[in-house]
Amino acid sequence: MKDYHINIFYSVEDDGYIADIPDLEACSAFGKSPQEALEQVQVAKEAWLEAARAEGKPIPEPRYRPAIYQMAS
Repeated sequence: MKDYHINIFYSVEDDGYIADIPDLEACSAFGKSPQEALEQVQVAKEAWLEAARAEGKPIPEPRYRPAIYQMAS
């Protein structure tokens, strides 16, 4: 099974990094660095999957395909 795509971006409002997994609704985490956000979203992913299994909810296959784009500076 392929793993889920993870987005990581800096949030000025939160003064840190947000990581999310688009295929898993509301699965996101915060970190003061990109690495910390990645580590925390991996923990959140495992908790999300465990809760879905416990509740008998379907677990989606990885489907998200990110668009690559450039932002003007």
